[in-house]
Amino acid sequence: MMANVIRRYACAAGRVQGVGFRMFVRQQAVMNDITGWVMNMSDGTVTMELQGDANAVEAAFTAMRAGNYFIHVERLDIEEREPVDGERDFTIKY
Repeated sequence: MMANVIRRYACAAGRVQGVGFRMFVRQQAVMNDITGWVMNMSDGTVTMELQGDANAVEAAFTAMRAGNYFIHVERLDIEEREPVDGERDFTIKY
């Protein structure tokens, strides 16, 4: 495992449901070799945990903040978490 592995919990608010945001997050994760999960919440936010190289995780959050034509993240609250051993992929939770 890389020495610089971090895990972050994040909650995204804005136009983030029904716009392909979870697939977008998963795409960022796969591109950046990040493990974890992403899930829609009943209050309209999307929560996630991302684990990987610190620069890769930051790059994924930067892409989320930038969004695209459909996705507009108004708020992204991020908290530190302890890395999880043995996690192999990035999943969309339902």
